[in-house]
Amino acid sequence: MRKLYVRIYFAVLASLAAFALAAGVLWRQFGDASPLGHAYEVAATLAQNALPPAGAPKAEQQAGLEKLAANLRADIALFASDRSPLAAVGEPLPAPEADRERSGWVHRWSSPPAWAARLPDGRWLEARVPRRYGHAPYGLFIALALLAVAVGVGAYPVVRRLTSRLERLQAGVESLGAGEFSARVKVEGGDEVARLAESFNGAAGRIEELLGAHKRLLANASHELRTPLARMRMAVELMKESVNPKRKAELERNVAELDALIDEILLASRLDVLSGLEVDEEVDLFALAAEECAYYEDARLGGDPVQVRGDPRLLRRMLRNLLENAKRYGAPPIEVHLSRSGDQAQIAVCDHGAGVPDAERERVFDPFYRPIRAAEAGGAGAAPDVAGAGLGLALVRQIARRHGGDARCAPRSEQGSCFVVVLPVRA
Repeated sequence: MRKLYVRIYFAVLASLAAFALAAGVLWRQFGDASPLGHAYEVAATLAQNALPPAGAPKAEQQAGLEKLAANLRADIALFASDRSPLAAVGEPLPAPEADRERSGWVHRWSSPPAWAARLPDGRWLEARVPRRYGHAPYGLFIALALLAVAVGVGAYPVVRRLTSRLERLQAGVESLGAGEFSARVKVEGGDEVARLAESFNGAAGRIEELLGAHKRLLANASHELRTPLARMRMAVELMKESVNPKRKAELERNVAELDALIDEILLASRLDVLSGLEVDEEVDLFALAAEECAYYEDARLGGDPVQVRGDPRLLRRMLRNLLENAKRYGAPPIEVHLSRSGDQAQIAVCDHGAGVPDAERERVFDPFYRPIRAAEAGGAGAAPDVAGAGLGLALVRQIARRHGGDARCAPRSEQGSCFVVVLPVRA
């Protein structure tokens, strides 16, 4: 009953059933009782005038009843005031009910139906019309029920069509929320739902244009920064020994940091634009991790050989960013462990630094976000260039999700922080 169209449809059916029941009860109460009661009273008076007196012999009453029932083609019985049988024509009939003593007439809901009328002299006259001449006592109820079924069958496609448009609109909203900015819904009809679909399509189009413009601006700006950066690097090389070595080293470090930032921005922009992997091949993850760990003196590699499918250049960058993050914000030694469980490969990069607070375990994956302690003090055991770009972990998660996996920060422990990447092992 959670579907909207089911609730609407059953509401229509319940309303029809309530209407049919109320109409039947009202007809039975006000449209049938009074006229029939008056007719039975008239019939009882006429029958008493045509029948012998109440004290006449049974044979005389039998003859009078047969004369009265001639050509009626009905079962008729005459009872005394104490409900003892006096005469009968046709099939036998049961005596009137004792609890209807004071009633002028009784409608017995049998099949076929029977009527009993009390004559003015106290006798009871009961009649039953054969089935072939009678009518169903619940005819009105049956007709109303059939009408309700017909309306219900006709209402279903109307209700379903309305709610199916809402379901398609919901699917479009979910697709847009999942990052598919080209999602649109079909505009059907000219009612409020159609106008809502038009509004959604317009909003989705504007969002897609704005994001496209933003990505193009970011990519172009990052690309254009390469030119002045190259000139700065050339100027540093030309200075040679004519400048203070300390100042030259600081300038080289700043250029390297700017170069890394531009590289990460370009990679993030390219991953946003691409819908899939540019390269999809078999990658020995353990060998890749061993090559990257060789650049760090305090990195220790352990675990089992694992092979996955993906882009080796992106996977290498993901491992490098994890190791660089552990070096900048953690403390040695850095432990890298690879394992496989079923159809999933897991990479864990742990350090022995201060760790990541629980409140920041998700925020550290946001672009350009760095923990407060690192921004202010550089973190425990960090290198002099601890500032970083703030895109490393964001790229780690982006690359992992592009390969069908995900990245997370494990709960804080006494040993420091631990970042875990899970990748699917695809055939």
